[in-house]
Amino acid sequence: MAIVQMKKVSLVVLNSERKESLKKLRKMGLVHLEALEGEGPVLAAYKEYSSVTDKALSVIDEIKLPKKLLPVQVQLSKDGAVQKAKEILALSDRKKSLLDSISQNLLELERLSKWGSVEPQNFAFLAEKGIFLYMYEIPVDKYGLIGKDLNTILVNSVNKVARFLLLSQEEVTDRPASLPPEAYSVPLPEKSSEELAISIESSKKEIERIEAELLDAKKYASTLAELKKTLASDIEFETIYSGMDREDLLLSEKESESSEISSLEDAIKAQEEEEVAGGTRLAWLVGYLPVDSIEAFSAECKANEWAYAMTDPAEDDEVPTKLHNNKLVSLIYPLTDFLDVTPGYHEYDISGWFLLFFCVFFAMIFADAGYGLLIALVGILLCAKLKSKSLPVLVTLLGVCTMVWGTLTCSLFGIPVENLPTWFTSLSDNSLFAAHNVGSDAADTNQKVFCFVLALIQLSIAHIKGIIANRKSLKAIGEFGSLIELWGMFYVVMNMVVDSAKFPLSDTGSPIEAFGLVWPSNTPYICIGVLLFGFVLNFVFSNYSGSIVASILESLKNIISVLLGIVNVFSDIVSYIRLWAVALAGAAISSTVNTMAGPMLGKLVLVIFGIVLLVFGHGLNMMLNLLSVIVHGVRLNTLEFSTHLGMTWSGTKYSPFREK
Repeated sequence: MAIVQMKKVSLVVLNSERKESLKKLRKMGLVHLEALEGEGPVLAAYKEYSSVTDKALSVIDEIKLPKKLLPVQVQLSKDGAVQKAKEILALSDRKKSLLDSISQNLLELERLSKWGSVEPQNFAFLAEKGIFLYMYEIPVDKYGLIGKDLNTILVNSVNKVARFLLLSQEEVTDRPASLPPEAYSVPLPEKSSEELAISIESSKKEIERIEAELLDAKKYASTLAELKKTLASDIEFETIYSGMDREDLLLSEKESESSEISSLEDAIKAQEEEEVAGGTRLAWLVGYLPVDSIEAFSAECKANEWAYAMTDPAEDDEVPTKLHNNKLVSLIYPLTDFLDVTPGYHEYDISGWFLLFFCVFFAMIFADAGYGLLIALVGILLCAKLKSKSLPVLVTLLGVCTMVWGTLTCSLFGIPVENLPTWFTSLSDNSLFAAHNVGSDAADTNQKVFCFVLALIQLSIAHIKGIIANRKSLKAIGEFGSLIELWGMFYVVMNMVVDSAKFPLSDTGSPIEAFGLVWPSNTPYICIGVLLFGFVLNFVFSNYSGSIVASILESLKNIISVLLGIVNVFSDIVSYIRLWAVALAGAAISSTVNTMAGPMLGKLVLVIFGIVLLVFGHGLNMMLNLLSVIVHGVRLNTLEFSTHLGMTWSGTKYSPFREK
């Protein structure tokens, strides 16, 4: 379990060979490049094409078809695929525009529905003859209040609203004074009611045509998906190409006019001319190279006549992290990749410990041999279907671990012990975690204790690694203090959470029997003394960097955080009880589902409903357990354990510039 050492590499090439050199570097696939900011018309064009392709894919992905009706995929050239993406996006935009138009026209028809057929042309014709008509609505009981000096024509009275036309020999620009305030003007529509209806029908027919074309475009889904990948590679390459540092070039007319280039082909041609104009000028970039790839990299540089410099990374460099583990430990990679967590270059590689404890946590949360069997079968099926075996083997391993823990606790699909096969219960007859063997209360207590023992083991490993890492510094004494502080706090947790009588905090005069051993009666004082002594060592040496006095002063400056650290140790140990609590909740759900479905299985008519209830209930319980694993099982590794290690998971995964 190790993080591969990296070298910082500066690579220098001729500007005239910049593009070809980058292609060879990408083919080599060894160097993780520092982030660059590219620019230029070529990169802008690729980004635009990528955006169009993404939107086009979204459009056709929204069209759902049964697998049997999916069209045969048609392949297009890169340019053809880009053009097809633009066409699809144009059709989608046109459809949205038509839907908006239909919505607006329907609202307009609704607004005018009580007026009958409204013809704006007739109003315009009468206006030319000196007859001006204006549409108004007013509550029926207010219609009589209209001034006698105004000429009105009542159209209708519907739903207590009177609709009338205001007749005038002159154009009315201001609201008449004798018109009651309750009367409000109805704007004249731009189109007649008949034209609006025709427009709606026309838009609907065009939408049907567009939907048919979009449906037909499903046959280009695979070529557009391939185009998306190609453009992502093009964008990455062009970002590096245009972002490389290089010697200043004399501005030419073509270069100064690059922003006015009208097509991608012209932009690429301008790039090539710019390279030629660069002559013997230099271009360079910086990246990181694993030490186990130095020989291959050097040979490639020699073959291509590239100049390079290689140094150890500086403390503040953002060095990528490359992990090197055996096949067993590498099984955890699918999970860490899914979580997107990477240790920093100067942190620890805990992949092996992560895998070990995650398997235990997973098994304890599912806590059912039946569930474990199903998970293992899923893993085996995945092995047959997936090329990569890491995920299937990990799933199978988690299933087997769950089967083991479920057997130890005598749990099988939540079935009561008295109804389980004898051969299965006999497997847990000597287990301290099976209720039928030691009693329900004793089994719960033993499982709680096991949770805290797990906490003690895992967190102790964290501090032991800290001692080893700081073995050349007095800071190791501070880590040792944290370690024995943890051990002392473990006893306090046993007193406060498990059994205060069995684990007293004072000398009762009687020996203490715990973990199969007999401890002296003054053990509580020893544990509390160890806790306090560990705190003192941690207080004095945890911030050591060459001066004990400076370390003490640093602790004094953060005295509140230091004191709260004792509480944090307590809470970190106690937090492992979540494994028992979540498993208990899952067992309760399993038992409830069985209780609900049991009576149905005794009646032939209800058997199907009972089976459906069992499948749904246990399936839901497994999904909830899976969420619990992500929330709780992962947390104990990435938070509690990592905090005691001093890890922040702030690393960047080693991702060399290479062909995808």
